[in-house]
Amino acid sequence: MSTSVAENVHPPKGKPKWLRVKLPTGKKYTQLRGLVDKYDLHTICTSGSCPNMGECWGEGTATFMILGNICTRSCGFCGVKTGRPESVDWAEPEKVARSIKIMNIKHAVLTSVDRDDLKDMGSIIWAETVKAVRRMNPETTMETLIPDFQGIESHLDRILEVAPEVISHNMETVKRLTREVRIQAKYDRSLEVLNYLKKNGANRTKSGIMLGLGEEEEEVIATMEDLRKVDVDVVTIGQYLQPSKKHLPVKQFILPEQFKKYEEIGLEMGFRHVESGALVRSSYKAHKHIH
Repeated sequence: MSTSVAENVHPPKGKPKWLRVKLPTGKKYTQLRGLVDKYDLHTICTSGSCPNMGECWGEGTATFMILGNICTRSCGFCGVKTGRPESVDWAEPEKVARSIKIMNIKHAVLTSVDRDDLKDMGSIIWAETVKAVRRMNPETTMETLIPDFQGIESHLDRILEVAPEVISHNMETVKRLTREVRIQAKYDRSLEVLNYLKKNGANRTKSGIMLGLGEEEEEVIATMEDLRKVDVDVVTIGQYLQPSKKHLPVKQFILPEQFKKYEEIGLEMGFRHVESGALVRSSYKAHKHIH
């Protein structure tokens, strides 16, 4: 590890003070929480216990996961169950659109598990969900945080055709660690996906990486440079936290000043937005990324 990184990490012996999260509060949060409970709505904000839930909900932003909660991939960092997914719920697009309407969401982030078991890898439901949200909530803007669809262009085209304001696909980690962290994914394929999206009409592209898995500073910067080479507009950088003892351990806690450094480097590189901080997650301040 380079000296500059060594000075900006924290040994993983209990969470440092900057990772302590305040309980979500505020009138808007309380109101939305009541609606979620009353109508049994499913958001990744609540199921994932996101640390930014109160802040995002206060801004009228929420994240919804489609295509079930069982993934066909077994990434070492992710807390979502792996196994054989249930059959596709073709009523799901309308359910998600209705949830967004009930919650009066101004900006919706849609994400999903990987569905390598399906011929279309879930891309049809993806497109139908965007269409349903638009029909029922014409004023709501959207970000689609998509899987790689194994890089198959016809599946990516379905997302491009419905033209969400932002299309996002996460790199998750640096090139050296990809095989360990994202077992069935490929670093170069993810870059190719982002490149294809931008070159074929995506209004705005976005990606995210996690830190604390053993990466070095120069590797993080190299990943950011790779994202700029394919004209990615927005990057999010956050701290990896281990979902359970079965998942990859945290190798280091990155200090706030190191996150700030990455933010400054990213803005100098030409990213429109750089969200860099310990508690930053993919959809953090997502409503700002359409501008």
